[in-house]
Amino acid sequence: MLPLLDTSVVDTGVRDSFSRRQRIVAAARDYLLAHHDQSVTVPDLCEQLHVSRRTLQYCFEDVLGMTPVQTLRILRLNGARRDLRSNPSATVRDVAADWNFWHFSQFASDYRKLFGYSPSATQRTGLH
Repeated sequence: MLPLLDTSVVDTGVRDSFSRRQRIVAAARDYLLAHHDQSVTVPDLCEQLHVSRRTLQYCFEDVLGMTPVQTLRILRLNGARRDLRSNPSATVRDVAADWNFWHFSQFASDYRKLFGYSPSATQRTGLH
């Protein structure tokens, strides 16, 4: 019975579905990075990508293993980190605001959780 189930062939519908989900996630990422200075929300992404909230959720969970909100936060934190490393004359608050973080203490806390050090330490020492 097992040989009948294992054909070693991937159903093209499944492969195409996953490819579509990857394209949606990539488009969402591109949109966020192009509009990082704006408050991009999940409903904004849904409207921009012409997908339902549930579809967007499934795409992110299948492709990245996390929710759209988690992904948006991580993308923004990574963008802020890049800017802190590349522009030592900018203040941490200015960089945080450029990446649409308006609650500085929450930004610093999330940053430390993700990278293991503070935003100001990144800027001071050029941590990678």
